[in-house]
Amino acid sequence: MEPQTNTMSEILHHLDAGVLTLTFNRQDKKNALTSAMYGQLADHLEHAAHDSQARVLVFQGQDSLFTAGNDVSEFLQRPPADLDAPVFRFLRAVADFPKPAIAAVCGPAVGIGTTLLLHCDLVYAGDNALFSLPFVNLGLCPEAASSLLLPLRIGQAAAAEKLLFGEPFAADEAQELGLVNRVLPPAEVNAYAQAQARKLAAKPLVSLTVTKSLLRKPQQGAVHAVMAEEAGHFERMLKGPAAREAFSAFLAKRKPDFSGF
Repeated sequence: MEPQTNTMSEILHHLDAGVLTLTFNRQDKKNALTSAMYGQLADHLEHAAHDSQARVLVFQGQDSLFTAGNDVSEFLQRPPADLDAPVFRFLRAVADFPKPAIAAVCGPAVGIGTTLLLHCDLVYAGDNALFSLPFVNLGLCPEAASSLLLPLRIGQAAAAEKLLFGEPFAADEAQELGLVNRVLPPAEVNAYAQAQARKLAAKPLVSLTVTKSLLRKPQQGAVHAVMAEEAGHFERMLKGPAAREAFSAFLAKRKPDFSGF
């Protein structure tokens, strides 16, 4: 099949040699993800899950930017209404994706930019990568089943520190914790991820999918239940006064005042 690319979209997609690459392409907004972008991502994942030509998935940004997370302005104006919202559709699609998924991360990886990695099988990061889970600081709670998956990946104490404080942490610490497989110079990350993806794409797909299924089996039964529980809290808190104060302060470039919440 000929490589496929859509250069006008905020989510670029490219299929070549069995590797489907999805690139965040909203650099003027730090690749902040909108409802429309989540819908595109969900569409690509749902199609690729059943497309025999797509054998391995790669998420990437640019060599200085992965994603700033959710688009704050849109979340304030049009918060997700229910579990059928594009953001939750995407989260279910990535959690259920049956084929190997790789992330190439450089620069900021905020919120979903970090929790997404818990659903990827391999993560390669630039030494400029900066991970953060600022949910509490935004008056919110974890999402993407991260309250389950992060302790399983990096341990209970480390997960509590990252989720309760929401402070950024660098690529070398992420590798020490087990969130990242390898740290590279930023200019090499996307190419390295592509090379690894092509190596996987040359292997028998049935072996890859069964191996991934077995690796994920201990947690898979709980992921959807935890994701739904988190989403219920997230939707309610997103409309609450603490989140409104946090987002308003963010947009006004001031320190939030949570003394009343």
